[in-house]
Amino acid sequence: MGLVAYGAPQLDVPVRLNVNENPFPVPDSVVQAITNAVAACAGDLNRYPDRDARRLRTLLAEYLAEESAVNVEPHHIWRANGSNEVMLQLYQAYAGPGRIVMSFEPTYSMYAEYARTSNSTYLTTGRGAEFELDLDAAQTELERTKPTLVIIASPNNPTGTAARAEDIAQIATQLGSWSGLLIVDEAYAEFRRPGTPSSLELLSEHANLVVTRTLSKAFGLAGARIGYAIAADPQVIEDIQLVRLPYHLSAVSQVVACAALEHRADLRAQVAVLRTERGRLHAWLLAGGWEVLPSDANFLAFGKFPDRQAIWQALLDQGVLIRVTGPDGFLRVSIGTPQENDRFRAALQSVHAQAHSGGSHAARGHGDTTSPS
Repeated sequence: MGLVAYGAPQLDVPVRLNVNENPFPVPDSVVQAITNAVAACAGDLNRYPDRDARRLRTLLAEYLAEESAVNVEPHHIWRANGSNEVMLQLYQAYAGPGRIVMSFEPTYSMYAEYARTSNSTYLTTGRGAEFELDLDAAQTELERTKPTLVIIASPNNPTGTAARAEDIAQIATQLGSWSGLLIVDEAYAEFRRPGTPSSLELLSEHANLVVTRTLSKAFGLAGARIGYAIAADPQVIEDIQLVRLPYHLSAVSQVVACAALEHRADLRAQVAVLRTERGRLHAWLLAGGWEVLPSDANFLAFGKFPDRQAIWQALLDQGVLIRVTGPDGFLRVSIGTPQENDRFRAALQSVHAQAHSGGSHAARGHGDTTSPS
């Protein structure tokens, strides 16, 4: 068929900064809580799990009230095997043959794949010069195509850009005139900078708004595969149940997620460290002459490189794995532990120095001719 499956390189190297994981091991307190919870439910694994995941939804509502100061009733929350499954279920419920899904490039490549697997038409429009939403262009294209679904990643992957609340609100209002649904993907919301709002704050004003989130990133549970959605209209949750598989979220997954949420203070401390490390790495890259996109996520896009594939390979040769993705000429690096970030800095500086001594511009920051400090 000529199609290529989604996937980032999974290589056994000392420093893996390519898939935006939380780099810290799960804290011992959370490991023990998960261990106890799984042991407690193991004897009942002959029974199907709670189909409605009532305890999990209650804990998610409590967490959102703390994290975003937004009160959400549990029956407005959906949960599934990662936010990827949540997204696919929304496509299955609302898109499909003859219906249009729209997003804004560059963005998460799986949005197009969800459209393909749900037999939907996928259209994109561009972003502004700094990869922000171009509201005028977006509204023109929305009016022309009248999509059933619009999906906006905020913070955006791979650029890290957060959408303005007023832009989200205007797009939701425009979509509402033909009953279109707006999905805001907030997979990286916990990493946003102070003053950057969450689209959760708009739920009470826009009945056609759905916000999706995950426990994979900030909670360090990428291996557990827990994602969720918060819908302004609980009918969205009812509609998803028409396409979800029976008992789709296992009892083990549910108790793992609940244990993590009950110990969220320990996990949120890791987020604070990663925010600090993001700021340090951003400043270092700028000082070295590279162009760095402002980020509200746990990664940075930086460049520009005439041959970014060569830089990626040179870093990999030194045991540091990052990602070739995003705008032309840019690479993306996930924020690691302080030690991993130091390894990345040393490797990039070495690659830059080798290119500089050899007369190549491949590893230099845009317009830079000096070694990073």
